Amino acid sequence: MSFGEQLRKDFGTTTLALIPVAIVINLVVGQIVSALNLPLFLDSIGTVLVGILAGPWAGLITGLLTNLIWGLISSPVAAAFAPVAGVIGLVAGVCARYGLFRTWWGAAISGVLIGVAVSITAVPIRVFMFGGITSSGADFITAYLLATGSSLFGSVIITVLSTNVPDKVVTALIAWAIARALPQRFLARFPRAQAVAPSSQA
Repeated sequence: MSFGEQLRKDFGTTTLALIPVAIVINLVVGQIVSALNLPLFLDSIGTVLVGILAGPWAGLITGLLTNLIWGLISSPVAAAFAPVAGVIGLVAGVCARYGLFRTWWGAAISGVLIGVAVSITAVPIRVFMFGGITSSGADFITAYLLATGSSLFGSVIITVLSTNVPDKVVTALIAWAIARALPQRFLARFPRAQAVAPSSQA
């Protein structure tokens, strides 16, 4: 199957219906966590779910749209991190393509990979656009490290890694659990449903 054919398959009617639902999941859960000022985000469960079920490009679009919409309605900071949100969906889709979402431990490994990729993308944005502080629950880690004499760049790297890796592991596990809980007849409608087909070790 050519890239264009796969793309058309990935963005079929079922995927187009899932993307808005996934964005709502991201926004609602993300707002709750933000209101509680927790050192996690959990605002990309829907993005990872789309990446798993509809492929990396659908995941990328879901992440981008989530943060752009979030930026318009409540938090301009979120819009600046739209590329980061896109990377989440992209990497989740790639991990799913290689079978990492067929087991819970594979999903956890995917979460680590997503967290590292997100950190690489987020650190420059956080440092150069916001001076390391973005009014998230994780800012206290940056502030503490700065107070102990660490450099801004080093403090942000540690903050982003220490918050994003655990967050994305939890996110990936939740998305995996949701996908696995879907009825088989419904799951089969998605173009990448085989990505969560249980392996013999599940």
